[in-house]
Amino acid sequence: MSPPAVIKDIARRQLAELGAGGLSLDAVARDSGLTVTDVVSAFPHRDDLLTALVIDAYNASGAAMEQADAAAAAAGASAGVRLLAVTRALRQWSFDNTAEFTLIYGSPVPGYHAPQDTVLPASRTPGVLGGIVRAALEKGELTPPRRPVPGPPLLLPAAVELYGGAPEAPFSDILERGMVLWSSLIGLLVFQVFSRTHDSVRDESAFFDYAIAVAAEGIGLVVPAGGNTD
Repeated sequence: MSPPAVIKDIARRQLAELGAGGLSLDAVARDSGLTVTDVVSAFPHRDDLLTALVIDAYNASGAAMEQADAAAAAAGASAGVRLLAVTRALRQWSFDNTAEFTLIYGSPVPGYHAPQDTVLPASRTPGVLGGIVRAALEKGELTPPRRPVPGPPLLLPAAVELYGGAPEAPFSDILERGMVLWSSLIGLLVFQVFSRTHDSVRDESAFFDYAIAVAAEGIGLVVPAGGNTD
């Protein structure tokens, strides 16, 4: 394993034990068996190491979703089944990598500001969701909304470009609805990963599927009842 890979591996362990605020290059050097000089030559500042971890986390979680979507699409699944598959994949990744999930979706790290380098990796998750919504629209699998969002578009041009442009009526507000779906997914995961629902929900996996189905209704997409992906 190369020094940068070793450093990031040790840093991920420290994230789990100390949180991002407790991460330091000196501690990484001590626990990795490398010198501080070795660590600094790979990551000159703590923020450089944090950025590398953030990028890795976004890429890993995005890849999990992309792989799940590719498998579902190859099997001829409907857009609703694809949506359930990719959100389940992100949920599994989140529970398997709680420290990394916390790093990218938890509380901000004091004094750290994510640079532009993190934007593209971060776009992979909404990119997967957007691809599924676009496919559903093209195949006629979406039900037009009963109450379109009034007024001019609410999203920035960059967000519209990520999707590939805004569709025409009656789906002209589908991008705003997709943003609601995305934020609902992340919020739901935050609740489940940080045990906000364990004392009020009997079956958290089933509740997750139900919540995704309810959120999908907001974009006019039907997710299989009972979490069926067959």
